[in-house]
Amino acid sequence: MKVLLNHFLSWQKRIALAALLLAIMIFISDLFAIPAFATGVYEIPSLTSDTWIVDEADLISRFNEGRISSAFDDLAKQTGNEVRIVTIRRLDYGETPESFTKALFEKWFPTKEAQANQTLLTIDSVTNGTAIITGDKVKSIMPDEIAESVASETVLVPLRSGNKYNQALIEAQTRLVTVLSGEPDPGPPQVNNEIQTEGTFAKAEETDRGNATAWVVGLLIAATVIPM
Repeated sequence: MKVLLNHFLSWQKRIALAALLLAIMIFISDLFAIPAFATGVYEIPSLTSDTWIVDEADLISRFNEGRISSAFDDLAKQTGNEVRIVTIRRLDYGETPESFTKALFEKWFPTKEAQANQTLLTIDSVTNGTAIITGDKVKSIMPDEIAESVASETVLVPLRSGNKYNQALIEAQTRLVTVLSGEPDPGPPQVNNEIQTEGTFAKAEETDRGNATAWVVGLLIAATVIPM
């Protein structure tokens, strides 16, 4: 009877060890599979006449997406100036917000004539990196300095104070529509001195990798202490 009991317990320990090893494999797979979720330019849908927002990262509420789209649609009808916003979860390896935005701009608007009245703003939700690019005719109404301020200040201030994506994009839409309608630039939002700078926040990718690594180490330790 004792032999059978010991044999049963031995099999229990073997099953527990196998389960731990399987868990380790899953965590390692998740850790190194992160880049697979990156978004490339050619994964972004083709542009249609009523496309104003492509929210690949699912950052905007449906209500606010409709509100922003309506404002951009009205702007286009009244002035001929068109604005698009694209959000993505993660950039391809080696890609930057600037290179992604430039490539997408050229994909959607392949000629100088097609680009002339266009503005494209992108946000990467992992790093909160932003970029903006405008056509030649837009630059006469909205200089590059203002466009860059929209991307680096109007969008980023709400993100640095708590990843307030809806607020960031609503404020960006308001400022862009105002300037592109020929009205005076309202300027960037005022910065609260208590807001931490971007460098103090751990990137989501770093956090994900750190957590996964901690789990893997913990499981490896557990696997070594469970006797066969």
